[in-house]
Amino acid sequence: MFQHSALLGRRDWLSRSACGFSSLAFAGLASGAPVAIAPSSPLSAKKPHHAPKAKRVIFLFMQGGVSHVDSFDYKPRLDKDDGKMFGFDDARIIANGGKRGSTQRVMKPLWKFAQHGKSGHWGSELFPEMCKHMDDMTFIHSMHTEGVAHGPATLFLHCGSTTFVRPSIGSWALYGLGSENENLPGFMSIAPSAGNGGARNYGNAFIPAIYQGTPIGRAGGSVTEATIRNLAGTATEAAQKGRFDLLRELHAEQLKLRPGNTELEAVASSYELAWRMQHNAPDILDVSKESAETFKLYGVNEKSTDTFGRQCLMARRLCEAGVRFVQVTYGDSSANPAWDQHSDMPKHGTHAKAVDKPIAGLLADLKRRGLLEDTIVWWGGEFGRTPYAQKNGTGRDHNPGGFTVWLAGGGFKPATAFGATDEFGAQAVQDKVHMHDLHATILHQLGLDHEKLIFQYAGRPFRLTDVHGRVVKEVLV
Repeated sequence: MFQHSALLGRRDWLSRSACGFSSLAFAGLASGAPVAIAPSSPLSAKKPHHAPKAKRVIFLFMQGGVSHVDSFDYKPRLDKDDGKMFGFDDARIIANGGKRGSTQRVMKPLWKFAQHGKSGHWGSELFPEMCKHMDDMTFIHSMHTEGVAHGPATLFLHCGSTTFVRPSIGSWALYGLGSENENLPGFMSIAPSAGNGGARNYGNAFIPAIYQGTPIGRAGGSVTEATIRNLAGTATEAAQKGRFDLLRELHAEQLKLRPGNTELEAVASSYELAWRMQHNAPDILDVSKESAETFKLYGVNEKSTDTFGRQCLMARRLCEAGVRFVQVTYGDSSANPAWDQHSDMPKHGTHAKAVDKPIAGLLADLKRRGLLEDTIVWWGGEFGRTPYAQKNGTGRDHNPGGFTVWLAGGGFKPATAFGATDEFGAQAVQDKVHMHDLHATILHQLGLDHEKLIFQYAGRPFRLTDVHGRVVKEVLV
């Protein structure tokens, strides 16, 4: 057992430990003041591959798959042929044991479409508040992806693989660019789901654990869970500091015995970060000091929008504080992805009401604060939904073959619609964009070349886009 008196002194450890924190950082910890990340730290800011157009990303993950043909991908053919039987040939039919070209009943949109903004882009009554921001959005209508079930498709959305354990896009961004604020994680996931990949969707996989995402709250849980609590309970500040000092010295001795152990380095760094977070994160995540006007903008204190409104407001505050990648999940639970309406499409309306005003408020707030210019807002799910009724019922099945996402800010071309699905909205057919392409494009806007962002592991190079992906320059300014 180690004797406290025999351990390295604090200043000695700070100059020698593999974590890379300087004695200046210790002074900052002691005072509670924010301190720039030491250049020797693995989380220090790194030079991008090329000049970036964006500094950060807010990913609004609509868990379960929003129906594109009921929201932003207008298909008059669905109204014309509503109720008629047509042959469809898609991955979901085959996965369910059906035959290629088997007939399905076409189902029209449940919400009326209209043109909006100067762009005249079509949007439905499902998202009336978002439709007011059409001219700030870049729509990609020709998305297609891998995986016909939620688990594989969700993993592919976040990690670029349906089955293998791979780093998530937020971890890749943090690995490539480093962090901007020593007092907060560079990658945070608000209310993540425990299912369909769970922690792997914000995990680091085989790249150093220091680049993993930090989750707060859980999908379907109370918004009060999305916070950083004081784990020391009623202990005095002096007592907390004494415990922390001892832990640091224990970690230092372990690091001395195991130099280069990235898992141990990550544990030691996590304690450092946790200490700083307890002095900074609670204030940043506490939205109570925001104005009444801001609350109204996000729908805070309104029954249907309070939870997601607060989460979107937290995302804005985290971005202002220098967090590089913020993911906000809208989902019910691991067993029931929110937008997964196989037999009750009207339920889409309930979920849309919960997110529409908060997302529109986030866009407006970022824009008026001058943050939208260098912040990418990315909205979408793991896939879309079929244009036909599942089993001739009242819902729609999964559709990985063609769906819509939108992006705003961060150098994406506003008031733009790119690509197209067929006349039913079943399959991407024009200017197709694969999920690998979307990943490559988002990384590009952050200043990262997806072909150069590589980590060597198990004898081979890995990247988010594997051996695929192209930057979709047509949607960029």
